[in-house]
Amino acid sequence: MRTNLSGRSLGILSSTLLLSLSGHVLATSSSCTAASIPTPSIFGTQVLNLTAIPTANWQNISDNSICLITVTLTHPGTSDVVRNTYAFPDPQAHPWNNVFLGISGGGFSAGTLTAGASYTAQGYAIGSTDAGIPASGAQDASPWALLSPGNPNLPLLTNFARRSLHDMTVIGQILAADFYGSSVARSYWNGCSTGGRQGLVLAEYYPGLYDGIVANAPAVQWNDFTLAQMWPFVVQNIEGYTAPPCELAWVVSNLIEACDGLDGLVDGMISAPALCNLQAQSLVGKGYVCEDDGSARNFSAKAAGVVDKILAGPQTPEGATLWWGLIRGANFTAVVPNIAGNATAQPFAIADSWTRGFIAKDLAFKTRNISYAEFADIFLQGHLQYDSLIGSASPNLLPFKRRGGKIITWQGLADGTINPQGTMFYYQKILTLDADAAGFYRQFYSPGVGHCGSGTGVEPVAQLEQLRAWVENGTAPATLRAGSMYPVNASSSAVVGSENVRYLDLCPWPAVNKYKGSGDPAVASSWECWEDFRSSLNPENYSMVGGPGWYGSSFDSVEI
Repeated sequence: MRTNLSGRSLGILSSTLLLSLSGHVLATSSSCTAASIPTPSIFGTQVLNLTAIPTANWQNISDNSICLITVTLTHPGTSDVVRNTYAFPDPQAHPWNNVFLGISGGGFSAGTLTAGASYTAQGYAIGSTDAGIPASGAQDASPWALLSPGNPNLPLLTNFARRSLHDMTVIGQILAADFYGSSVARSYWNGCSTGGRQGLVLAEYYPGLYDGIVANAPAVQWNDFTLAQMWPFVVQNIEGYTAPPCELAWVVSNLIEACDGLDGLVDGMISAPALCNLQAQSLVGKGYVCEDDGSARNFSAKAAGVVDKILAGPQTPEGATLWWGLIRGANFTAVVPNIAGNATAQPFAIADSWTRGFIAKDLAFKTRNISYAEFADIFLQGHLQYDSLIGSASPNLLPFKRRGGKIITWQGLADGTINPQGTMFYYQKILTLDADAAGFYRQFYSPGVGHCGSGTGVEPVAQLEQLRAWVENGTAPATLRAGSMYPVNASSSAVVGSENVRYLDLCPWPAVNKYKGSGDPAVASSWECWEDFRSSLNPENYSMVGGPGWYGSSFDSVEI
């Protein structure tokens, strides 16, 4: 997966891709100008403009001098305008490490180059794309979803789904080789959420572009989890009850209190969520104090009904499960947003605009009026109309594996935005196709961590470095080194420093981290990897409703 500068032939590309370059001028740190940088020409695109601007102390990082390059292109016949941006370290400030690093996006944003500023200071050449999507569209696709009422903007959706990832990468690898006068030795992708989906899409569709991929909390199986994010909104509207944030926070605290110790240690987080069977109905009649205003309240049966439906996840009117609900231990705040104390239920913005723009194809469509039957129909239509475009769920990663590619996925077990169960499900499908998939792709899960971070649990401290060691040295990650600024049992609101005070070596799925029973739980050596939390359970047994067997699922009645 290296570039061949002299032959203008990229071994990273598919045989169907045609490349050419105008000129053969090798740029240096003193020639960060458009005139000195050859313009790449890629089959299926037309470059509209190329700019290059020398930039010192980029993103306020001392000595982070770069050449900021923008390549604007279109795909003829689509009327799109796509901006691909690159930051190449000035070799006089930071010698290039011969690595190209793709920088991802989030939500409906295809990429944010500035998120990778710290990497240029380490010698990485980085690149990102906007896929032609308006800058204001990260949480709301409404500004670009439709060409006209009834007609989705499929060119931009294709860009967002995968096409622009390919173009940005190929152009970036060519530019880097020309700018520095030496081939790109390795290429890596680093992303979470949308960025995680992008990484897996690159492995699925363009297996030769990247040597290693960080694909955290990936937004794969798009047409499942995106509509599942609408479910809490639909439930609240139909049941006629909007749960206030303080009530939902109280429910979460009860769930954690009831299920915290299932992993063998009470540490303020749920490590075995599918063994946690507490239903909100069991809390009916109990009193609590609302943290928002200090008022005393009672938990009602109506509130419990809404909460239990959200936890159970979307279903058809006949009771068939469509996807997972909120994992126990996660906060409700993402999928049950409360805008400035609004007493009316609010939708998750990304899912709402997806439903209106791409499924209803009418931005005026009232998602507030969706019935349970209509929700099931919309869920199905999402699959029928868009699986081939943005389903992002192919388990066949064998072409990527054959090229020596490696993938690491990490996700918090308190992720309330993208279901960890769905990520495990995708990995299960990969293992079904390739029983030895752990030889190139490993997943790790961290209790007490929300979407792409947040919470009191541990987060990876050197994930990209461990990925590179796997790719370049063959050192597979037996565990994923992780740390947290929060002590054991600390509140997320606690005032803490910026340094990690607790460490844990996360075990690769399907193994779990189990406390040894003695020693400081803030020290990684006090933990060990177990097959599961219930001794002899077979992790290959799988229930879509409950999750993989090692978390409990269909084995809840088994006596251990």
